[in-house]
Amino acid sequence: MIQTAEELAASQSVVAACAALAVPRSSLYRARPGPTVPEVAAPPAEPAARPAPPRALNPAEQEQVRELLNSERFQDAAPREVYAELLDEARYLCSISTMYRILAEHAEVRERRNQLRHPAYHKPELLATGPNQVWSWDITKLRGPSKGVYYYLYVMIDIYSRYVVGWLLAEVESAELAEQLIAETCAKQGVQRAQLTLHADNGSPMIAKTVAILLADLGVAKSHSRPHVSNDNPYSEAQFKTLKYRPDYPDRFGSVADARRWGRGFFAWYNDQHHHTGLGLLTPATVHTGRAETVRQQRQAVLQQAYQAHPERFVRGQPQPTKLPEAVWINPPPHPADLAAPAPQTATVKVAAAPGTGQLAASTTLRYTDGRGPEDRATLRSDPSAVPADGVAGQGGDQVIPAHTAPLSGATLSSKR
Repeated sequence: MIQTAEELAASQSVVAACAALAVPRSSLYRARPGPTVPEVAAPPAEPAARPAPPRALNPAEQEQVRELLNSERFQDAAPREVYAELLDEARYLCSISTMYRILAEHAEVRERRNQLRHPAYHKPELLATGPNQVWSWDITKLRGPSKGVYYYLYVMIDIYSRYVVGWLLAEVESAELAEQLIAETCAKQGVQRAQLTLHADNGSPMIAKTVAILLADLGVAKSHSRPHVSNDNPYSEAQFKTLKYRPDYPDRFGSVADARRWGRGFFAWYNDQHHHTGLGLLTPATVHTGRAETVRQQRQAVLQQAYQAHPERFVRGQPQPTKLPEAVWINPPPHPADLAAPAPQTATVKVAAAPGTGQLAASTTLRYTDGRGPEDRATLRSDPSAVPADGVAGQGGDQVIPAHTAPLSGATLSSKR
C-alpha cells in the first residue's frame, strides 16, 4: 500500500494520494529512506613535484658554485665580492642572489662573528620578616661645588624597617670604603653568622672580590640585581629619591664637610622622625628597635577615645591604626599562595632573626668608642675633616675587634643606632 501511495504521489500530490488510498501521510514519510551519509572524502593527493625551471642551474652547476664559494680563496669573502672578482676575471657562474640561495640550502649563511647572547639572569627573590635579615645598599652621587666634582654617598638600609643602618660619604668610589662600611655596620648591629643577606646592584664596589671575601668571613650571604634592572633594588632607589627630594637638599654642596653635615641631619630625621607609609606610618627606628606594637597600641587608645566621643563621625566603624607589614619582599613570587607560606628555595633567601651581639670573624679589626652628640657616628680614624668626637657607640665601652682592612683616609663612616 505504501508503494502504491508513492507511485500515485508521483503524478498527484502526497495529500491526494494518501487520501485516496486511506494511508496516513506520517506512515508514508516514515517509510521513505533517510538522508544518505556522505562518504568520507579521500585525503588530497600529494602535490606534484614542481618541475625545475628551465633557467635554473642544474645540480652539477650548483655544486660547482658552492665549492667555489667555500674554496680557500673565497671562504672569507661575501657573495658580492666573489661575484665582482669573477666578473673581473671574465667569468660568470650565477647571480648574487643565486649564490646566497645555494649557501642557504646548506645552512652556510650566518653572521661572520659570534653574536653576543645575553644570558637569562635569575631574578632575585628576598624575604625579610624582621630587622637585620636583609639589607640593601647602593651608592649615589652628590654634586660638588663645581662642574664635574661629585661626592659619593654610600647608604645601607634594612628593607624590613627601612632603617639606615650605616652610611658613608667620600670623594671616591672604592671597594675598600665599601668593606669598611660593611664591617663596621655589621659589628654595630650585632649581626650573627648566617643571619643577614646583603643585596646590591652590579656596581664595581659591590661585585669586588675583596668585598665578597669580607662577606664570606662575616658569614653574610650576598645577592645582586639583574643588569640594568633598577626594580631589583627598589628600597635603596626609593630612599635616594626621598633624600634628594627633601626641601633643604641643596643644588650643590660646598665641600665634603658640608655634605657630611647635611647628611647627619638628614639621616637623623629619616630614622627617627620620618613616618614611613610602607611601615604603617611608623618611623624606621621604631620598627627596627622592636617598639612598633607598643606605638600601635598607643595609637589605638587615641583612636578609641575619638571614636567613643563622636562615633557618628566614623562611618566605617571603630578606626584601627595602620598595620605593619608582616613580610617585605624584593621580587615576591608570582602566586599569592607563595607569599603566605613561602617554601624554602634556592631562589628565595629567608633568614631568621637572631637578636643580640656576636663576635666578628678573626679577620676584622675595628675600634669602637662611645658616641657623643645627638647621633652615633662612625668615623675612619685618619679622616682629618671629621669631628674628633665622632664615633660608633660600642657595646660596653672601648673594645678592639680584629680588622679586615687597614683604616682609610678621605671618608667618614656614619651609622645610627
